Amino acid sequence: MTYLDVEVADAVAVLTLDDPPRRNALNLTLVDEIVAALDEIEARDDVGAVVVTGAPPAFCAGADLSDLGDSQRDGLNRIYQGFLRFSRSPLPTVAAVNGAAVGAGMNLALACDVRLAGASARFDTRFLQLGIHPGGGHTWMLRRAVGPQAAAAMVLFGEVLDAHEAERAGLVWRAVPDDELRDAAVALAARAASVPHELLRRTKATLADVATIDDHDVAVARELETQVWSIGQPEFAERLRRLQARITSRPDGE
Repeated sequence: MTYLDVEVADAVAVLTLDDPPRRNALNLTLVDEIVAALDEIEARDDVGAVVVTGAPPAFCAGADLSDLGDSQRDGLNRIYQGFLRFSRSPLPTVAAVNGAAVGAGMNLALACDVRLAGASARFDTRFLQLGIHPGGGHTWMLRRAVGPQAAAAMVLFGEVLDAHEAERAGLVWRAVPDDELRDAAVALAARAASVPHELLRRTKATLADVATIDDHDVAVARELETQVWSIGQPEFAERLRRLQARITSRPDGE
């Protein structure tokens, strides 16, 4: 039995967690399928971005902790790969949160570069309410996404955010109606995928690198090398030629 559906169209891969009876909770089989799917997708030349969502009625209701195996430590580390694999992807990633995102399900959303939320989305850390400490980098990712006060409200005080509250908190980029969520996520991903793919990967790497840089001059030097590389690429020359042709063909020169 497979728990992951993969579709690729117009340079966007859509991964759908597909275990509705268990609200798409991460088990070891699903995690292995996610890792294998991303390995295959990232090796393709025709995919530039990834969307992850869940089969209704949930996005991901956490982790199946009954499926850890003999070693809890090893089992947890394996479960973590179901979302950490997205954070390690060189491709831009979008989480289309279409229902409950609980515990490890929130980690899956947080591991993506951008999050969109359908009206039915709910963001619930729930670790403490279940009597378990947060894991998988949950506190680190959440604090970086929403700041210390909102992270404390959600983790320590059990605050659950709906789609619009998550948008106001900065946890998601945009809240949209449920019936528009998938199309909105794919359209967003497609804009990234329309960029030359090696340029896209290098720019995502730069965004990660500059997060650890505190000096503007160092950041300028970091970007310079890759910008020089990009100017020498044939895609830049062709896009510049098309832009100049459009400008010179307009009567007003704009």
